[in-house]
Order: sequence, then structure tokens, then C-alpha cells
Amino acid sequence: MKTWFYRLLIELTNHKFTSALLKKFSQSKISKFLIPSYAKVYNINQEEMLYDIDTYENLHEFFTRKLKPGVRSFVNDEKVITSPVDGVLEDYGIVESDKIITVKGKQYSILEMIGDEHRIKKYIGGKFLILYLSPSHYHRIHSPIDGEIITQYTLGTKSYPVNRYGLKYGKSPLSKNYRVITELKAQGNHLLFVKVGAMFINSIECMATHQNWQKGEEVAYFSFGSTVVLLFEKDTFEIQNHIHIPYDIQVGEPLGHIK
Repeated sequence: MKTWFYRLLIELTNHKFTSALLKKFSQSKISKFLIPSYAKVYNINQEEMLYDIDTYENLHEFFTRKLKPGVRSFVNDEKVITSPVDGVLEDYGIVESDKIITVKGKQYSILEMIGDEHRIKKYIGGKFLILYLSPSHYHRIHSPIDGEIITQYTLGTKSYPVNRYGLKYGKSPLSKNYRVITELKAQGNHLLFVKVGAMFINSIECMATHQNWQKGEEVAYFSFGSTVVLLFEKDTFEIQNHIHIPYDIQVGEPLGHIK
């Protein structure tokens, strides 16, 4: 009964009509009156915000807010992978030989997530990390390392929630939802940087159009709901020793290092 109920709610929020209404409302001037209560409920740190709370014209503008320069710092070590987002490290593990990752006890097909049989071969046996952004988090996305873009493409037409309930009860949101997949080459190794949207179709706005990314630069943002999946080649990445699950992390803090 519990599983059925959660799946019903997830399907309702994924429906194109419902999703479109939510998006339209969040971008309307009417939604401005919700900003103060949103900030209070989610305990938003207003001291970090680039602009005063009264300057935002709608909920969407507030949700995608920028931060003041200098409130996040990045580890200045070319081998260190820093968190691309503010969020919670919900899970990490090994990409299994049958191209499966297990997240919150649920199996996901990497082939379905990435959509490229040839590309995923190099990631078998490598590490994966799942970073979830709640409504309370800063939703701008930054490059985790200095790297060259090998390819970037989009997949998916769904908008299932990607919170803990969505991951547990949803229909494979990490491999069904709209997502932007970027493969980077850094220090001679490859990593896949998968940005998974939620609630709104096409909820990821990419800003960086150049080929070479610098660690810490803003490359995209989530317009609503989000998760980031990082995939590393076998024997190329070591996670920080002190990290446990779940683990709160901010943009620029080290996740681990390239071997």
C-alpha cells in the first residue's frame, strides 16, 4: 500500500500537464508572495545570496539564485575532485560488470542512463557518486575539475522526483528523467558528469559552451529538482576517507582525488 501510494504521487508530479502548471506558476509574479515563507521553511542562508530577497520577481528566480563571490572556495589541487553542487552525497559504490549501479537498494542500468554502449565500457569497475539537491540547496552547477569536454548530449523525457522517495519508489528516475550527460577528460582520465533534472521537463540550463572547463566555474543550473551522478574509470578515483553516507557537502569541497 505504501509503495503504491508513493508511486501514485510520483506519477502525478511527473504528468506533463501538472509539471507545466507548476513551472508556469513558479515563473509567474504571483509566486513572489511565497518567497519569504519558502526561505523560512527551507532555512535559506540569506547572507550568502548575491541579491536581497525582495529583489526576486518570482519563485523560480529565487530558486536559481546566485551566491556572493567568495562564499564558496575550491581546493587548488589539480588532482582533487571537488563537489560540483551544494547537496547531499546519498550513495557511492562500484559500477558492476553487468553495467548496473545500486542506489538506495535499487538497481539502475548505466547503459540506459548513458545511452551509449561503447562509452560506458571504460567505466565498468569504476566508482560512482550520487549527489542530491533538496529545495533548500543552492542550485547552480560548477565544474568539479579542470577538464576538456569530450562530448555533451541530452536524454530522457520524464520528470520524476529524485529525492529519497523518488529514488526508492520511482520508475528509475536516474535513467528515465531528462538529463544532460557530459564526458570530461582530466589528468589523462575520463569521467562522466550526469545532471538529472526533476519535476520539470528540460529543467537543466547549460551555460558553458566552450570546450575547456576550469574547476569552479559555473557551467549550468537546475531550474527545479535535481541530482548529479559522477562516474569514474576503474582505478582512477579514491573517495575522501572521512566521507560517510549520507554526507552534506558544498560546492568546492573535496569529494576525493584522481590517482
